[in-house]
Amino acid sequence: MSGARHAPDEVLLIAPQWIGDAVMAQPLAARLAAGGARVVALALPSVAPVLRAMPGVAEVVEVALAHGRLDWRLRRRVAASLRARRLRAAYVLGNNVKSRLIPWLARIPLRIGYRGEAAGWLLTRALPEPPPRSDMRARYLALAAAGAPPGAPELVADAAAVAATLQRFELPAGAIALCPGAEYGGAKRWPLEHFAAFARLAQRDGLAVLVLGAPRDRDAGDAIIAAAPGVRNLCGATDMAQAIALLASARGVLSNDSGLMHVAAALGRPTLGLYGSTDPRHTPPSARRSATIWLQLDCSPCFARECPLGTLACLKGIAPERAWDALRGLIEPD
Repeated sequence: MSGARHAPDEVLLIAPQWIGDAVMAQPLAARLAAGGARVVALALPSVAPVLRAMPGVAEVVEVALAHGRLDWRLRRRVAASLRARRLRAAYVLGNNVKSRLIPWLARIPLRIGYRGEAAGWLLTRALPEPPPRSDMRARYLALAAAGAPPGAPELVADAAAVAATLQRFELPAGAIALCPGAEYGGAKRWPLEHFAAFARLAQRDGLAVLVLGAPRDRDAGDAIIAAAPGVRNLCGATDMAQAIALLASARGVLSNDSGLMHVAAALGRPTLGLYGSTDPRHTPPSARRSATIWLQLDCSPCFARECPLGTLACLKGIAPERAWDALRGLIEPD
């Protein structure tokens, strides 16, 4: 029949397991959607809220796969449900064989990823690895054979969810959010006494301050509020969707190199990332109102979990006053 409208082709995006990496995949999702595809993202529950806030992603399928386990039966069930949808392509963002199993079991004809483990086994199009420490946004976007450079990742928070979350925690909009956690290790964590001194500077300027993070960051938050009374410690008190809402409402965000830093920047909030053992040229907080401080000492980036020299000079040398001046410069006047 002439003039009939066809449903868009569906493609599967196998999301990374880390929050920051998932944010870096947004330009790929946007490029696929702009090309007419309906993007279905397969994600762990911890990452799914980030994908739901991502322009370009039409649907998120949560799969509670256990870290380090095969979970063969679960993968087969998920693959069977996807097989009926006749997805035309899968973009596999992880480098391990396990991340390729579901699209293979689902019989998706085009399975694109990097060679990674086992020389790209189970992929139909295995790309050579890009240079080490290359820009993650460009790495993911290249899977779509897109020649244009990637834009900054973008996330959009639901306004009603933001209002409800602020009400739930009895918080004002426009607070300064501190993110003292970092999954990889202590070599990525600015000293807690510096966070506390930074919080006092923000309070001196009349701003409310809150701390966000995972349950394992609760003690860090407690240490900050002990030295900066009046700060709210919400580490472990929010789920990921609520953390996104609170970051979206923040006046500014100070963070270690972590997943929450990337979320805040992608939400368009003024975000300052503090780098020590890692390199902001590899995974910067990519947004117009974001910046980084990296001292570029001779020993960094070492990419170690803990400081090999035992000094943590790359982070201890970033003064709270310098960090506050830098973030204040990013915050637009009222």
